[in-house]
Amino acid sequence: MAETVDEDRDHLHSMGYAQELHRGMSTFSNFAISFSIISILAGGMTSFWLGMATGGPRVITLGWIVVGCFALLVGMAMGEICSAYPTAGGLYYWSAKLAKRNGARWAWFTGYFNLIGQIGVIASVDYALAIFTGYFIRMFDDTFKLTSWNIFAIFVGYLIVHGLLNTFSIKLVKWFGDISVWWHVVGVVIIASVLFIAPSNTRGIGGAFDQSPEGLTGWKGGLFITIYLFSLGLLLAQYTITGFDASAHVSEETVGARTEAPKAIVRSIYISAIAALVMNLAMISALPKKGKEGDAVYGGIVFGDAKDPFLVNAAPRLISHALGTGSAKLLVFIALMGQFFCGLASVTANSRMIYAFSRDGALPGSKHWHKINKKTRTPTNSVWLGVSLSALVGATSLYVRGEGAGRYSTAFFAMTGICVIGLYIAYAIPIYLRLTNPDFQVGPWNLKGRHKIVGWTALVWIALITVLFVAPLFWPFWPIWGSGNEIQALATESDHFFRQNNFNFTGPLILLAALFVFGYWHFSGKKWFTGPKVQGTHEELLAIERELDAVEHGRAV
Repeated sequence: MAETVDEDRDHLHSMGYAQELHRGMSTFSNFAISFSIISILAGGMTSFWLGMATGGPRVITLGWIVVGCFALLVGMAMGEICSAYPTAGGLYYWSAKLAKRNGARWAWFTGYFNLIGQIGVIASVDYALAIFTGYFIRMFDDTFKLTSWNIFAIFVGYLIVHGLLNTFSIKLVKWFGDISVWWHVVGVVIIASVLFIAPSNTRGIGGAFDQSPEGLTGWKGGLFITIYLFSLGLLLAQYTITGFDASAHVSEETVGARTEAPKAIVRSIYISAIAALVMNLAMISALPKKGKEGDAVYGGIVFGDAKDPFLVNAAPRLISHALGTGSAKLLVFIALMGQFFCGLASVTANSRMIYAFSRDGALPGSKHWHKINKKTRTPTNSVWLGVSLSALVGATSLYVRGEGAGRYSTAFFAMTGICVIGLYIAYAIPIYLRLTNPDFQVGPWNLKGRHKIVGWTALVWIALITVLFVAPLFWPFWPIWGSGNEIQALATESDHFFRQNNFNFTGPLILLAALFVFGYWHFSGKKWFTGPKVQGTHEELLAIERELDAVEHGRAV
């Protein structure tokens, strides 16, 4: 192992960086970071409503297969680049090195979109976790109100806890990451087993290719609308299978990073897709049977009622309906903890990206964000910058219009859209630059000449999902709840009527972000940002490392 660590350090030196972060992460721990961020207990649960409301069980079943295959191609294309450049900067460093010209500009845009996407990940994961927590509290105390302010308070609390845990030590994060893998695996087995076996009078596995009741999203029509809704339903799986660039961001802490980081990226994708398919098939089997009465219950599960106005809670509502509140508590708790681990890993990956981007001077206040806690060898300041930015994004949930079920979906859907589009744009840039750079030297893990078919297919897929995430999900100003909707009227005695503002804010927010990034570059960044910097000569890098080693082990410098 010592020899491998020395080789990792030498390769990092060749890229111009000192070994400032502690390199002690195993292959399994690196995989655990990406697997935890993908988190099928997070995205596979919190976005389950999306599949239910659009194409129904059919799109949920096929979605994991389709999205899993295309996401795997994206991960493979990234893995080949990661093998050549295993650095915490990840995507933006790759772009700088792969660009034939204007490397600093490519790195700038890649890095900022990567940052935007990662902040979207943290905000959407911890916000959904807060909603699940609110539902879980209500399972014990039905007087607890699921209001925007209560959920936001829980959300901020989780952000602080994740920040504190990431502040202490990489060893603590590694320990939680390792637990997270087994928690997800065992948790999915428990949830799937219970839902396959326990419920009675439910749809069963035979309903895996059923459609959702017509009109749940307000879109009605022929073949085009069917294809449109099916495509939107794919976003359930696509939102889940994202964030796997985390394995690259912790590569400077991974032993044998040139082979193990790429392997972790690929493994985290296909293992997550398979496990999520099994779990969601079990959830489909627990849906109410088809028919007028069953369709009414189905609609009620998707949208909830006035006491639970969060679409995110469709999964726990389904579990509670199938099992009863008592048994459902265990399954909801399993999902809740999986989401907690996901949020923790997301903060970890984001802090490493901020640390590396600041190391090269790209962020305002870079000297502050690049600082390493010499005792723990972790980028503490970067941790709290990511937490603070995520809290600001989550605060958009406090602006809520309307009065009924579904009114919080607009903010959450925008968070997930920012997350996926931001990250996948950052994935696409280095993949494109690799395809157009014939001088690229592959690392020990590579695609053996298949990079063109893999890379170009990945880019086409990224273009498709970018369009889908800015498309409207519901028919504009469609009455989601009340006597005007037959499905919902059957599901409740309430005569409440509500029209939701269903405008998809993802597109405008991404456009504003792009204008900011471009404007900052044009008016300021291009004058001083030169791309990845060399920290010093070989001797200077060794001196940096000796100082950190001395502080870490309590020796005089």
